[in-house]
Amino acid sequence: MAWLRFVLQRLLYGAGLLLAVLVLNFLLIQLAPGDPADTIAGEMGGATPQLLAQIRAAYGLDRSLPVQLLTYLGRALRGDLGYSFFFNAPVTALIWQRMPATVLLVVTALCLAVTLGTALGVLAACFPRGLLSHAVTVLSLVGYAAPAFWLGIMLLLLFAGAVPLFPVSGMRTIGQAGGLLATAADVAHHLVLPAVTLGIIFMAVYSRLARAAMLEVLGADYVRTARAKGLPECLVIAKHALRNALIPVVTVVGLQFSQLFAGAVLVETVFNWPGLGRLAFESILRRDHPVLLGILVFSTLLVIVANLLTDVAYRGIDPRIRVGAKL
Repeated sequence: MAWLRFVLQRLLYGAGLLLAVLVLNFLLIQLAPGDPADTIAGEMGGATPQLLAQIRAAYGLDRSLPVQLLTYLGRALRGDLGYSFFFNAPVTALIWQRMPATVLLVVTALCLAVTLGTALGVLAACFPRGLLSHAVTVLSLVGYAAPAFWLGIMLLLLFAGAVPLFPVSGMRTIGQAGGLLATAADVAHHLVLPAVTLGIIFMAVYSRLARAAMLEVLGADYVRTARAKGLPECLVIAKHALRNALIPVVTVVGLQFSQLFAGAVLVETVFNWPGLGRLAFESILRRDHPVLLGILVFSTLLVIVANLLTDVAYRGIDPRIRVGAKL
């Protein structure tokens, strides 16, 4: 019963946050300079006053801002995110079409960053004055400071140009034939560079965070007690220290999930990865407001779900955390 009340409370908070995001994003995009009708007319090859008036009437752009907002909220609550100005297709269909590529990229980069970053941080904490600890510190600072687009271009020049080990762009090889395993291997081959580019930046954060948390935990009384009992060092670290050191790492995973999607926009643009980030970039250039709003709504939903899973993971890692505690 406590778990159900906990989940329902978080879902209510998420619903309020989603409504606020819908209103704020709609107002910000509408207040941005430029007229979508001009962009649409330009794609059609002309921009006469009569054509502009027809376009505004067809897409409801001639209505007042409050009417447009209420109309959009009513449709969004029913699951209708509108119609794309440029692609001439439902926004929901476009998002579902591009979503698997982005989810694959983000989840792979997140797993890479959390796994390797935490492992490097733990090793650096176990040998705080060794060469490994200093190397992890330097690599973390370099990785965190490197812009995503610059890092992606450098990896392309090195591993797709100078040493052609991986494809330059795309998600699949054009004309590639084969079964399910061949297709999966081809996608994985294309995924390496984008996932590494996105993962390196966040791996730096997790390694530094895991190192700091592990150093603090290793100095706690219960760890000294476990060592005094004669337990093997690997058991002390894995069972007693690491579990408590993971709590701040899990916190940052939930908080940085939205930043992963923001980084995916740049990474997908550099590697021409056919995901939501690339779609968002194209929508910005073409002033395709419905698609951009739909992507923002979908990203907000994923972040809300990620935060909910983070709250649940707290209780699995540390049973002392109660539902009523302030997370």
